[in-house]
Amino acid sequence: MTERVATTPGIFPLPDWAKDDLSDVKGHQKDDLISGDEGPELTEIYDEARAEVVAVQQDAGLDRVVEGQLRWDDMLAHPLAVHDSVETRGIVRYYDNNNFYRDPVVVDELTFDGDVASELAAATELTDDLQAVLPGPYSLADLATDEFYGDDEEFLAGVADFLAGEVEAFPEVETLFLLEPSLVTNPPGDGTDARASEAIDAVVNASDAEVVVHTYWGSLDEKVHAHLLDADVDAVGYDLVNDHEGTLHNVNEYGTKDSVALGLADGQNTLVESPKTIAERVEWFEENTPVNEFDTAYLTTNTEPFYLPYNKFEAKLAALAEAAQVQEVKA
Repeated sequence: MTERVATTPGIFPLPDWAKDDLSDVKGHQKDDLISGDEGPELTEIYDEARAEVVAVQQDAGLDRVVEGQLRWDDMLAHPLAVHDSVETRGIVRYYDNNNFYRDPVVVDELTFDGDVASELAAATELTDDLQAVLPGPYSLADLATDEFYGDDEEFLAGVADFLAGEVEAFPEVETLFLLEPSLVTNPPGDGTDARASEAIDAVVNASDAEVVVHTYWGSLDEKVHAHLLDADVDAVGYDLVNDHEGTLHNVNEYGTKDSVALGLADGQNTLVESPKTIAERVEWFEENTPVNEFDTAYLTTNTEPFYLPYNKFEAKLAALAEAAQVQEVKA
């Protein structure tokens, strides 16, 4: 029987009170966004907000708890945006939505930074079920501008090495989610698709945790999916909200890993799915694939949920957790 694990891909909305407090301290301009050297006043707000979102996940009954990535003003670009070898310049649209991030322009070698590791270290004091979240190397390179490496292949390898170094500094975590939406939205071409999987391997090999490469905003191109399965990851994540049929085709045609992550609740839509609906989507996926039973199915939102109002975000966490328990009740 498939073990169902309720979790999220991280990058949460800020609690309403934290938005107000941060607005008073940080301001609203591009230069007021997080740079990695925030002072004690900002740190105290983020620490309190982190404790709240960890408690929200625990109260909801999630099996894996993330730090929340509340400091990630630049969403998936954050690890570069706070790096000393990176200059943040113009504002760029974040994928195909109404959010924007600072263009991280890499102007020097991407050496070890430790920003994400320090966030995780703070979260270890709050939970024993910690899940780390990072952008995957292909997506992070896709979101950035290179003015140092001078070659796309070298840049991707440099980003992968940087992320691997960050992972090596992580405290012990149960799971690592590598978020790779660019594999869907800007799929790598011939040659680059294999190198993207090799870059993922470089990050995976730095971790002792179960590693999930989570993709979203549609289904993967067939060849990209096939190459991703060559990567030494424990699970591939699929967006069943935006393209369940395309995802099902890929899995039936090429197979998948022994475990999967399923994007079952819409991270961008305020409509809260019922636990029953989420559980039925898991059953549909299992019944329509040749595997029928996986080692683990991670039940999650399809995208980062930071787009949602805070109360809707809380409700979706509770629905995912309850859906994971439906199977236990049946058993």
